[in-house]
Amino acid sequence: MADPTRRKILQLLRKQDLTAGEIASHFDMTKPSISHHLNILKQAELVEAEKKGQNIFYSINTTVLQDLMGFLAGLSGKGE
Repeated sequence: MADPTRRKILQLLRKQDLTAGEIASHFDMTKPSISHHLNILKQAELVEAEKKGQNIFYSINTTVLQDLMGFLAGLSGKGE
């Protein structure tokens, strides 16, 4: 979450599911670099990937994101 590229990817995926190519079109970096960021987000279970035909669509894993937001709110005292 500390990386601005990964935060922007999550913001894009909040609006709709996207392919890696669609995500990459929003950045000035190589597709392998975007794939690297997507893999980190998948390992953190913040993003899910689903193959549809020849494309892989990425989406936010809302369950994990909600758990994370609840945890962070608890740390700040706002969740009490």
